[in-house]
Amino acid sequence: MSLSIRNQIPGTVVSVTSGEAMATVKVRLDGGQDLTSAITLDAVRELGLAEGSAVSALVKSTEVSLATGSVEGLSIRNRLPGTVSDIATGAAMASVKVTVDGGELTAAITKDAVSDLGLTVGTPVTALIKSTEVSLATV
Repeated sequence: MSLSIRNQIPGTVVSVTSGEAMATVKVRLDGGQDLTSAITLDAVRELGLAEGSAVSALVKSTEVSLATGSVEGLSIRNRLPGTVSDIATGAAMASVKVTVDGGELTAAITKDAVSDLGLTVGTPVTALIKSTEVSLATV
């Protein structure tokens, strides 16, 4: 299956914590970082997720935010350090590629945000992704 989702990052499930209707699934990405996904218990069962399961973490580029400074006091669980590797700017929006350990992420942000953050190729950034915006696919 081909998907339009730009961010498809391989990893392995390291833990599943179940609640009443939802679960948090911690995934160790191939680059060594941990990513948390909040998905339904039904999805956990249907995908057969357990410790050791091979998965791809899927994140739409519009759900990736970027920070250039210290990231403190946020509820966002997923904070992946990286470096800007490419910027394609349009009239209003920009596509910013970020190299992280073991892969690459794309963030769709406004052209004004690129300017305000002073983003250029080589800028160190932290990619921020809410756990509710991380989907999982089995491989």
